[in-house]
Amino acid sequence: MIIKLAEKVLDGGEINVSEAEQLINVKDEDTMLLLAMADKIRAKFTGNQVDCCAIINARSGRCSEDCKFCAQSAHYETGVTEYSLLAEDEIVEAAKKAKAAGAIRFSIVTSGRGQSREDDFENICKTLIRIKNEVGVEICCSLGLLTLEHAHKLKELGVTRFHSNIETAPSNFPSICSTHSYEDKLETIHNAQKAGIRVCSGGILGLNETPEQRVEMAFTLKGLGVDSIPLNLLTPIPGTPFENNKALTPLEILRAFAVFRFINPKALIRTAGGREVNLRDLQCLALSGGLNGIMVGGYLTTEGRSPNMDKQMIKDLGREATKC
Repeated sequence: MIIKLAEKVLDGGEINVSEAEQLINVKDEDTMLLLAMADKIRAKFTGNQVDCCAIINARSGRCSEDCKFCAQSAHYETGVTEYSLLAEDEIVEAAKKAKAAGAIRFSIVTSGRGQSREDDFENICKTLIRIKNEVGVEICCSLGLLTLEHAHKLKELGVTRFHSNIETAPSNFPSICSTHSYEDKLETIHNAQKAGIRVCSGGILGLNETPEQRVEMAFTLKGLGVDSIPLNLLTPIPGTPFENNKALTPLEILRAFAVFRFINPKALIRTAGGREVNLRDLQCLALSGGLNGIMVGGYLTTEGRSPNMDKQMIKDLGREATKC
């Protein structure tokens, strides 16, 4: 069944929801075959390069939203470091370090519902211009809910991607957040697309979703025309409602990654936050099981691992990182 469905995709066809659900529920002993076939799909449609990106948590904590997984929500006591928008020089310096670590794209990420403070948005725009001109990497941002006016401004500045995760399957979204809706997420994605900015959107695995809801999420992103999909893995944060969520097994995670590739054969799919904690010694199997991107360095509120370890992993797999 795995080989037959892989051949279907390799020949230019598409799998349906029922077929994807069969794949994501294969047994542990069949998982390596699933990963191998997902990687054949990756190699055919996206090549052998590994896309490396990096982010900075440019404004931290005090977020008005109640996402149950998030350390930065003001609704929970998590002990997260709180600060207003970082200075331009600090963000630009971080972008330079990210480029030196192998990142070809750098994203400014801010906590909060959006950019209600116009001076914050203007300062972000000034910083994006400096990164583009002084550092020479693609500029990206993740600024919460996005208005069409702000989207057009970002496009004018040369922003190549706007990041806005749908977080989980639409059917699971009401159980993780009540202060904004799935439709709010869609509006942000559509505003970025209307402005001509490519969208980076994925979510987090481990939010009490079923394997079938992971399939639902993958098909939702396909339907939205998203071609860059970051897949994070929940690292339970003490103080949040999800602090006691049961960890997914590495093989369960890898099956989900592989099925995302079957469903979105031409997309840039990267493993991001939580990979070190959740995949542990099997991290390399994400890149040999269908994925073609990783986030390097740290994440928003958790540390990553040494970029040199990721460079070595890519080299050991016989792959090479995309160059600026």
